Amino acid sequence: MISAHTQFQAARAWMDFSLAYGQMCVASAEIITRRCMRMAQGVMTGPEAAGMVLEKATAFATAMERAVVAAAAGAEPVRIASAALRPYSAKTRLNVRRLRR
Repeated sequence: MISAHTQFQAARAWMDFSLAYGQMCVASAEIITRRCMRMAQGVMTGPEAAGMVLEKATAFATAMERAVVAAAAGAEPVRIASAALRPYSAKTRLNVRRLRR
């Protein structure tokens, strides 16, 4: 039987993951809005436009690598999901800070 403490830890890990995912989604919406505004105003640079496309592939590859490493190490599903989310969250936070300037 699983102890109450272990159940609490599992629930807490999923709540932490959900919060991180939610924060990333809100930040992503801000990034999309700011980039659309730049495109509409005609001030988006070529490197910014190229970066919009290339950053997805890079983040995906990094996320999958970290998820596979966590899975191969026998991590719990929430740890695998969290490992995969971190590269996306990091890139999203970086973009929000940069685009707010």
